[in-house]
Amino acid sequence: MCMKNRWRTDACLAACGVLIWFLADAARVRAAAVEALALCGRSVIPALFPFLAVSGLLISLGFGQWLAPLFSGLMAPLFRLPGQAAGPLLLGLIGGYPIGAQTAAGLYREGQLTAGEAERLLTFCNNSNPVFLVSVLGVGVFGSVRAGVWLWLIHVASALLTGLFFRGHGKRGSRERVSRGIPFQALSLSTAFVGSIRDAAGGMLSVCAFVVFFYVLARPLAAAGPLLGPALVGAVELFSLTPLLPPTPSGFLLAAGCAGWGGLSVLCQTAAALEGSGLSLRPCLLGKLLQAALSVLLAALLAGNALG
Repeated sequence: MCMKNRWRTDACLAACGVLIWFLADAARVRAAAVEALALCGRSVIPALFPFLAVSGLLISLGFGQWLAPLFSGLMAPLFRLPGQAAGPLLLGLIGGYPIGAQTAAGLYREGQLTAGEAERLLTFCNNSNPVFLVSVLGVGVFGSVRAGVWLWLIHVASALLTGLFFRGHGKRGSRERVSRGIPFQALSLSTAFVGSIRDAAGGMLSVCAFVVFFYVLARPLAAAGPLLGPALVGAVELFSLTPLLPPTPSGFLLAAGCAGWGGLSVLCQTAAALEGSGLSLRPCLLGKLLQAALSVLLAALLAGNALG
């Protein structure tokens, strides 16, 4: 109890410090929030909202059940997961953060995955949008589609390697699927469509709220130095990193590592996606830490090909 109270005290003191900073530097905080809102309208919402809506619609219509026989021969031996787990993995690789985690939680809520399977899937299904990696980082920072494609390939490879590493995670103590013996009942198209749009709108509001908050928090970290500053910013909020990256091999390694990690903002978005599901955020946290390390290692090996 004492440790718990100490944690609450430290958290309250930190929050008071942030509040004092916001009040003392209100003009810059306001300017940063305006920039973050513009970023959401220009990049975050167009990139994520359609994928959030479609991924929710697919899950409601039984996408996981449809994929199960097609991918069971691949997912089971590699990751010790049923075929329907391919849905969150594919949608996460295409749609970006936090769609993979949201889709995995949706399958668990529908009873198509056990808790152990869902948490194992969370270690590697939550990934960055290829448009961000290729267009924003590759072209925008390094001036090359080639560099962006290499960043995407590194990101995918590190995610799959992370899945292989955690293939034994949670295999003990997993409860049975709640739908065992009960066939999955897909919703009608109209019900599924309306529900997916409504849920996507709520999810998008949550994502943008975290982006704005952490964008503001990350701004002062940029002054920490030419490499340490971007590293600290990328550890907090991924979108804030792009204008700080140098188009150099060290910048390439930093871009790969931060994309694999995702940032504290993405972890909070993931926690919001998992809220009420009963699934733990810890597997996702461990997975992102490992994926970031693997991404840096792969980027160090391939930077010459990507930037040459």
